[in-house]
Amino acid sequence: MSGSAGLPLVLVAAVADNGVIGDDNRLIWRLKTDMRHFRGLTNGCPLLMGRKTFLSIGKKLPGRETIVLTRDPGFSADGVHVAHSLDEGLEQGQRLGQAMGAHSVIIAGGTDIYAQTLPRADRLELTLVHAEPPGDAHFPEWDRAAFELIAQEAHPQGPEDEHPFTFATFRRRS
Repeated sequence: MSGSAGLPLVLVAAVADNGVIGDDNRLIWRLKTDMRHFRGLTNGCPLLMGRKTFLSIGKKLPGRETIVLTRDPGFSADGVHVAHSLDEGLEQGQRLGQAMGAHSVIIAGGTDIYAQTLPRADRLELTLVHAEPPGDAHFPEWDRAAFELIAQEAHPQGPEDEHPFTFATFRRRS
Protein backbone atom coordinates (compact mmCIF):
# COMPACT_ATOMS: atom_id res chain seq x y z
CA MET A 1 0.00 0.00 0.00
CA SER A 2 2.88 2.38 0.61
CA GLY A 3 4.94 3.94 -2.19
CA SER A 4 5.51 1.41 -4.94
CA ALA A 5 8.97 -0.01 -5.44
CA GLY A 6 11.42 2.80 -5.89
CA LEU A 7 12.08 5.94 -3.94
CA PRO A 8 10.12 6.46 -0.72
CA LEU A 9 7.14 8.81 -0.88
CA VAL A 10 7.48 11.52 1.80
CA LEU A 11 4.80 14.05 2.71
CA VAL A 12 6.25 17.33 4.01
CA ALA A 13 3.87 19.79 5.68
CA ALA A 14 3.64 22.42 8.38
CA VAL A 15 0.44 21.79 10.34
CA ALA A 16 -1.04 23.95 13.10
CA ASP A 17 -2.45 22.34 16.24
CA ASN A 18 -5.95 22.81 14.76
CA GLY A 19 -4.95 21.12 11.47
CA VAL A 20 -4.71 24.35 9.45
CA ILE A 21 -1.98 24.44 6.78
CA GLY A 22 -2.90 27.62 4.93
CA ASP A 23 -5.42 30.33 4.21
CA ASP A 24 -6.38 31.81 0.87
CA ASN A 25 -3.47 30.01 -0.85
CA ARG A 26 -0.81 31.56 1.35
CA LEU A 27 1.39 30.66 4.30
CA ILE A 28 -0.06 31.90 7.55
CA TRP A 29 3.06 32.15 9.71
CA ARG A 30 6.68 33.18 9.55
CA LEU A 31 8.96 30.31 10.55
CA LYS A 32 12.42 30.81 9.04
CA THR A 33 13.77 27.76 10.88
CA ASP A 34 11.07 25.65 9.21
CA MET A 35 11.88 27.13 5.78
CA ARG A 36 15.52 26.03 6.23
CA HIS A 37 14.32 22.60 7.41
CA PHE A 38 12.06 22.29 4.31
CA ARG A 39 14.98 23.21 2.04
CA GLY A 40 17.17 20.59 3.74
CA LEU A 41 14.52 17.87 3.47
CA THR A 42 13.67 18.57 -0.16
CA ASN A 43 16.89 19.73 -1.82
CA GLY A 44 17.95 17.36 -4.60
CA CYS A 45 14.49 15.75 -4.76
CA PRO A 46 11.48 15.94 -7.03
CA LEU A 47 8.57 17.88 -5.48
CA LEU A 48 4.99 17.00 -6.41
CA MET A 49 2.44 19.70 -5.62
CA GLY A 50 -0.92 20.93 -6.77
CA ARG A 51 -1.34 23.88 -9.10
CA LYS A 52 -2.65 26.24 -6.40
CA THR A 53 0.27 25.40 -4.12
CA PHE A 54 2.69 26.01 -6.99
CA LEU A 55 1.04 29.34 -7.85
CA SER A 56 1.23 30.42 -4.20
CA ILE A 57 5.01 29.80 -4.30
CA GLY A 58 5.19 31.46 -7.71
CA LYS A 59 8.29 29.78 -9.08
CA LYS A 60 10.30 26.58 -9.37
CA LEU A 61 12.34 26.05 -6.22
CA PRO A 62 16.10 25.85 -6.84
CA GLY A 63 17.86 22.50 -6.42
CA ARG A 64 14.66 20.53 -6.96
CA GLU A 65 12.54 19.32 -9.86
CA THR A 66 8.94 20.52 -9.53
CA ILE A 67 5.98 18.49 -10.79
CA VAL A 68 2.66 20.36 -10.81
CA LEU A 69 -0.46 18.21 -10.66
CA THR A 70 -3.40 19.93 -12.36
CA ARG A 71 -6.64 19.15 -14.17
CA ASP A 72 -6.06 22.23 -16.37
CA PRO A 73 -4.94 20.87 -19.78
CA GLY A 74 -3.51 24.29 -20.72
CA PHE A 75 -1.37 24.80 -17.63
CA SER A 76 2.35 25.35 -18.10
CA ALA A 77 5.07 27.17 -16.21
CA ASP A 78 8.76 27.73 -16.89
CA GLY A 79 11.03 24.96 -15.68
CA VAL A 80 8.33 22.72 -14.19
CA HIS A 81 6.90 19.37 -15.19
CA VAL A 82 3.13 19.02 -15.48
CA ALA A 83 1.06 15.94 -14.64
CA HIS A 84 -2.68 15.50 -15.14
CA SER A 85 -3.17 12.48 -12.86
CA LEU A 86 -1.69 11.40 -9.54
CA ASP A 87 -0.22 8.25 -11.06
CA GLU A 88 1.41 10.28 -13.83
CA GLY A 89 2.85 12.70 -11.26
CA LEU A 90 4.20 9.89 -9.08
CA GLU A 91 5.74 8.16 -12.12
CA GLN A 92 7.44 11.42 -13.12
CA GLY A 93 8.64 11.81 -9.52
CA GLN A 94 10.20 8.35 -9.53
CA ARG A 95 11.83 8.88 -12.93
CA LEU A 96 13.17 12.35 -12.08
CA GLY A 97 14.24 11.23 -8.61
CA GLN A 98 16.20 8.26 -9.96
CA ALA A 99 17.88 10.50 -12.56
CA MET A 100 18.91 13.10 -9.97
CA GLY A 101 20.00 10.58 -7.32
CA ALA A 102 17.29 11.72 -4.90
CA HIS A 103 16.58 9.99 -1.58
CA SER A 104 12.79 10.51 -1.85
CA VAL A 105 9.87 11.81 -3.86
CA ILE A 106 8.42 14.72 -1.87
CA ILE A 107 4.72 15.58 -1.67
CA ALA A 108 4.49 19.32 -0.96
CA GLY A 109 0.74 19.99 -0.86
CA GLY A 110 -1.92 21.15 -0.82
CA THR A 111 -4.80 19.49 0.99
CA ASP A 112 -6.13 17.41 -1.94
CA ILE A 113 -2.68 16.16 -2.93
CA TYR A 114 -1.90 15.22 0.69
CA ALA A 115 -5.25 13.37 0.97
CA GLN A 116 -4.62 11.44 -2.27
CA THR A 117 -1.05 10.45 -1.35
CA LEU A 118 -1.40 9.69 2.38
CA PRO A 119 -2.43 6.04 1.76
CA ARG A 120 0.80 5.58 -0.25
CA ALA A 121 3.15 7.59 1.98
CA ASP A 122 6.20 5.89 3.44
CA ARG A 123 7.04 8.80 5.75
CA LEU A 124 5.57 12.06 7.04
CA GLU A 125 7.86 14.98 7.84
CA LEU A 126 5.58 17.31 9.77
CA THR A 127 6.30 20.63 11.38
CA LEU A 128 3.74 20.75 14.18
CA VAL A 129 3.10 24.47 14.65
CA HIS A 130 1.86 25.20 18.15
CA ALA A 131 -0.79 27.74 17.22
CA GLU A 132 -4.46 27.69 16.18
CA PRO A 133 -4.75 30.17 13.31
CA PRO A 134 -7.86 30.54 11.19
CA GLY A 135 -7.50 29.03 7.72
CA ASP A 136 -9.32 27.37 4.86
CA ALA A 137 -6.79 24.61 4.08
CA HIS A 138 -6.34 21.68 6.47
CA PHE A 139 -4.04 18.70 6.60
CA PRO A 140 -6.22 15.62 6.05
CA GLU A 141 -7.11 13.23 8.86
CA TRP A 142 -4.64 10.35 8.95
CA ASP A 143 -4.40 6.98 10.62
CA ARG A 144 -1.86 7.57 13.38
CA ALA A 145 -1.79 3.84 14.17
CA ALA A 146 -0.35 3.21 10.67
CA PHE A 147 2.72 5.32 11.48
CA GLU A 148 5.28 5.41 14.26
CA LEU A 149 6.93 8.59 15.53
CA ILE A 150 10.66 8.02 15.01
CA ALA A 151 12.07 11.50 15.69
CA GLN A 152 10.98 14.82 17.12
CA GLU A 153 12.72 18.07 17.91
CA ALA A 154 11.04 20.96 19.74
CA HIS A 155 11.80 24.59 18.86
CA PRO A 156 10.77 27.64 20.90
CA GLN A 157 9.23 30.79 19.49
CA GLY A 158 12.04 33.19 18.65
CA PRO A 159 13.18 36.14 16.56
CA GLU A 160 12.95 34.10 13.32
CA ASP A 161 9.88 32.09 14.29
CA GLU A 162 6.43 33.48 15.16
CA HIS A 163 5.31 30.34 16.99
CA PRO A 164 6.88 27.45 18.87
CA PHE A 165 6.89 24.24 16.79
CA THR A 166 8.11 20.65 16.70
CA PHE A 167 9.72 18.82 13.80
CA ALA A 168 8.23 15.30 13.80
CA THR A 169 9.12 12.33 11.58
CA PHE A 170 6.60 9.51 11.25
CA ARG A 171 7.44 6.28 9.42
CA ARG A 172 4.79 3.88 8.11
CA ARG A 173 4.68 0.71 10.19
CA SER A 174 5.54 -2.40 8.17
